[in-house]
Amino acid sequence: MAADVIQLPPPRDDGNLSLERALAQRRSVRNFAPKPPSMAQISQLLWAAQGITRNGRFRTSPSAGALYPLELYLVAGKVKEVDPGVYHYQPHDHALMQTAAGDRRNELSQTGLGQRALLSAPAVLVVCAVFERVTDKYGQRGDRYVHMESGHAAQNIALQAVALGLASVPIGAFRDAQVQQVLGLSPTFEPLYLLPVGVP
Repeated sequence: MAADVIQLPPPRDDGNLSLERALAQRRSVRNFAPKPPSMAQISQLLWAAQGITRNGRFRTSPSAGALYPLELYLVAGKVKEVDPGVYHYQPHDHALMQTAAGDRRNELSQTGLGQRALLSAPAVLVVCAVFERVTDKYGQRGDRYVHMESGHAAQNIALQAVALGLASVPIGAFRDAQVQQVLGLSPTFEPLYLLPVGVP
């Protein structure tokens, strides 16, 4: 049952599919079956993107200066044991904090120029960034580092999805300000990627 804060199941650090097989099988999928993913699968996807790996600090995706500018959101439509809504991933607690109630996939699809995958996928992961965390140290070069890091996180999601028997598609065509409005984001949280995920 969803609450303001959802403690996610612990992530696994091994699986049945090799990295090489996941790389070979990864494809952009835009059509999803109605079967909802489990909370454990969503937990694993979030961990793959931004989970803590050691020393209570280091994460699954490399980050310039270990500054970690990314913020990850789950837009849940049909996820087992998770009420429809918008959730902010908390890496240090491996938990979800609900920031808005209700299914926002229709509105999110409109921000993404009507792309069907954003509506049909049972869940959408949204990768955002706070650029100042990196540019304060690295100046203008920090912009590049943030974009590189968002690519690392998105690829982790795509490969983890394959390993879980799920599929995803990275979407970059959307109206930034509208995504911020639909998800209720702070203006400093800039959306970089929308990744619908589900059973292919």
